[in-house]
Parts: sequence; structure tokens; C-alpha cells
Amino acid sequence: MPTLTGKSTRAERLAQPLAREVAEQVAADHGVCIRPVSLRRTDLATGASEIVDVPCGSTLESRCPACAKRKRSLRRSQCEEGWHLAEDPVVDPDPPTKVQRGWVEQRAMVTAERERLTASGDASDEDLTRLDAAISDLDEEITASGLRGSITRSGSSPSGSRPRRVRSTRRRQDVPELPKRAMRRTTVGRSYTDPATGRTFRPSLFLTLTLDSYGRVRSDGAPVDPAAYDYRRAARDALHFSKLVDRFVQNLRRVAGFDVQYFASVEPQRRLAPHLHMATRGTLPRAELRQIAAATYHQVWWPPADTVRFEGGHLPVWDEDTGTYLDPATGALLPTWDEALDALDEDPNAQPHHVARFGRQLDAKGVVAGSADADRCVRYLAKYLTKDLADCHEVETVSQEQHVDRLLDALRFEPCSPRCANWLRYGIQPQDPKAGLRPGFCRSKAHRREHLGYAGRRVLVSRKWSGKTLADHKADRLAWVLDTLGINAVSTDPADEGQGEGDHRPPALLSTARGSFAWELARPTDPDVAPRERRLLRAVGESLKRRAQLNAARTPDHSATPEQEAA
Repeated sequence: MPTLTGKSTRAERLAQPLAREVAEQVAADHGVCIRPVSLRRTDLATGASEIVDVPCGSTLESRCPACAKRKRSLRRSQCEEGWHLAEDPVVDPDPPTKVQRGWVEQRAMVTAERERLTASGDASDEDLTRLDAAISDLDEEITASGLRGSITRSGSSPSGSRPRRVRSTRRRQDVPELPKRAMRRTTVGRSYTDPATGRTFRPSLFLTLTLDSYGRVRSDGAPVDPAAYDYRRAARDALHFSKLVDRFVQNLRRVAGFDVQYFASVEPQRRLAPHLHMATRGTLPRAELRQIAAATYHQVWWPPADTVRFEGGHLPVWDEDTGTYLDPATGALLPTWDEALDALDEDPNAQPHHVARFGRQLDAKGVVAGSADADRCVRYLAKYLTKDLADCHEVETVSQEQHVDRLLDALRFEPCSPRCANWLRYGIQPQDPKAGLRPGFCRSKAHRREHLGYAGRRVLVSRKWSGKTLADHKADRLAWVLDTLGINAVSTDPADEGQGEGDHRPPALLSTARGSFAWELARPTDPDVAPRERRLLRAVGESLKRRAQLNAARTPDHSATPEQEAA
């Protein structure tokens, strides 16, 4: 309210909503990206250029609510479509073209020549360098031709490949043995018939797996006794949780006897430990599931990281001449990563750096297609996908905030990978060292607060879940919208064709020039790039217009699911 003088006070002005924030809220409410990326599209024939805004594609609600909502809706559609399939999805690749076969044949000839020269011992360094360069060029051409993956397992030239370390696969003696069934070439579980009604149904599973206890906790997740809480083990379990999940899936398939398909999401408990929600196609007895969880473990064979050798101002120094780190007191060369692993292999009494296991708590629920439980489980799987791990649960008390800080302190100096700078703290050079590494300042996202030690993917989907990629599900939605509007789904831009199935970026970000158009990122300072607020308002107007057109075109023959309407 203005004062008697007709002027508003500073407090009154601060209480008024900010126009820019309201514009962002309106854009988010109408499904418009609030962080659009401006791209310049230039017609190579005429030279005319225009600015095209594309969504940022963020999966975090804190960055872009509209894009995160679309991503979560896509994941829900993907989960629903593949969970209760009665037949195996078709995932056969297309046959190779003549061009692709030709590049592979050339690669085979150059590889054979290099192997012949290496075996004869007559090859000079110049010849090997020339052949390695030819192999690299051919690998690039093979990838550009549309073949996925690489011909060689390592994906590098023979001269630069590292020898693979092999360890004994003998199971630990403190875990139970698992039954093993003959594998069937199917991804579909058993079907059951109700003798009373004759109805056939094919149930699936919804699993919840948690890690072991690190100490007693209160209802808010904070430990009862912080001094007795095992933060080091909690940090290491979080760092290696993704590998533990891989081992569980391997054991699950061995016991089930068929190629079990799954859709899983990772989220934190209130105690901040990651746990897994998994929807699997087909069922297993609960007793076998508990046996599989108890027998699943992951051993991390890294050098020991229990004794601190360098800290504070007493840190290893970088030697430019040798490209290695030295002891600051003696000038001695620190053991390299390969040397540390060699010492570990030669020690008959060596113990793993860490052994990750699941806890005793396992929840398994049978779910039937079309039931209320199925829809509820799908919503639960996608509940926290758009949030950072640290934001999934509200921090409301001082003890919760201190619990987060103590876990981050344990993660700060814990090695997260062979290339982690924290290995210098324990007197070992990380793999592929470089200047400027400092313990406690590793740039991996595992050490960041928003990840709480878990650096893996939040959504885990098996390859034969639905027979489609996320881009295919997105294309299905677009096809429904275009069909409803009566628009022919033919791209007018050649740059839209031929996108790889693993790359979901807009075509403008995939290359600088394709077909008759050239794409590049536009700078915010370019004169033809409008301010972000103006672009948001324009996008909201276009969204309202498209929504009105879609509503007008809707007929009883074009019924849509809520996920399709979200497109």
C-alpha cells in the first residue's frame, strides 16, 4: 500500500513479486524451459540465419522444472511399457551396409599388416606410427558410418592399450553359495493360471534393496551416537554402490535362469545411504531373493588407503621433468598406480580395499499388470528422479545437518577412482597423474554435496526392457501429437536425420554442419539474440497456441494418456 505521500516504502517494494521470477514461474507452469539454449541455424544455400531456442534438457527440477518434468514423465512411460511384457521385445540390429562393411574390411587389412610387422620385428617406429594413425582414422570413419561401439574391446590402438589385470574369481568363504539354473533365451518370466477362474496372469516383482547398518539412527536419520557411527564404511559403500548393483543383477539372472530385465532407480534413505528400487520382469521366490542378496558382494582391489602419509602443507610435489610426484622431504619418487597394484598382486595376504554388501533388509512385492499397485510402484520409482540426492529428504534439524557434514568430511579424502587426487594423501600416485592435484579437492561429482558419494546413474534400465531407447519413447509422443494435429511427420531439415540412438541432444549440438544447414551456439551478446525474459514470454505464447490447437484437434478417436498430454 502506498503511503499518504503517494510513495511506497522500501519494505513494501520488496514485498512485491519480482517480474522476472513471475515470468519463470509462468513458463514452468506451461511446460516451457526456463533455461533455453539459443542456436544459430544458417542456410548454406542462401546464407540466411535465424535463432532457434531448444530446451536445456536438464533432469533436475532445481535447474529447470519443465524439462525435468518431461524427463520424469518419459521415464514413467518407459517403465510402464516394459514391465509386464508377455513377449520378448525385438532388438535385432539392422544389417550392415556396403559402406560399413568396406570400412571394416580396410580396418582388417591395416590391422593385419601391423601385426605382421610387429611379429617379424622388422618394423620401424615410423612404420608403426603411420599404421596407428591409419587405424585411428579408420576407427573414426567406422563410427561416422553409423556403427555403434568399437571393433577392439579397448577402443584404442594396439600400442596404447593397457594389459588387463585378472584376479581370481573364487567366491568368498563368508557368503552362501547360489543355485544355478540353465539359461533360457527369453526375458519373460513364468505365467500362472488360476484353477478357479482359468485366468492366466504373469506377475512381476518390485524390489527394494538397502545397505547394511553403520550404527543406530533416530527417526530423522541422524545417528544416535555419531562417534560410533561408521562414516568411512558408509562413504565407501556409497562410492561403490553401482558396482554392487551390477553384481546383484548378475546373480539374479544366474539363479532365475533367464535374462531378467529391470528398471531401477537409486535414491537415499533418511540416513543418507543409497538404496535401490527395482522393477523386474518375472518373479522369483522371496527365499531365493534373500539368498541372492546375502550372497552378493563387490570386492574393490585397490591399494590400502588407511594410513595417511601426506596432509596439510606437507604434500607431494610435481616434477615437470619426469611427469611424476615426489616425496617433499626425501625427493623419492612415489609409487605409480601400476606399481601399487603389482605390489598388491604379489602379496599373498593382501586384503581388498573394501567389500560392499547389502543389508539384511529386503522387500519384495509381486505386482500384476493393470493393478493399482503397478501404477503406485511406477510413481514411486520416478518420485525422486528430478531431485539431487541431498535434496530428496528435507534437512530440518541441526543433527541432520551435522550428519550430512560428517559424511561429506569422510567422502572428502576417500579415493573415488584410480584417477582420484586423494591417492596422494596415502603416498600413491593416481592413474595418469597430472600437475595440480591436491588431496581433498578431487573434481569428481562423487565428492559433491548433491551426490553424497554416489556418482553413478540415477536410472538403471536393462537393454531389453522395452526394446526402445528413451529417444524412441520421445518420438512416440511426438508422433501422437503430430497425428492428432494432422501434420505429416516429415523433417524438412536434413540435419534432423541420422541421429545416433544414444545421443538425445538436438541435432544442432551434434555437428556444426549437416545437410543444407550449419548450426552453432549463439552468444548472448549477439544483436539478434533477444533477452531471456523476452524469449520466455514468446515461448509461453507459442505453448498456449499449440495447446489450443491440440485441444481443438482432440476427438474421441484421439484419446491420450496423461504422459502423452505432458508431451
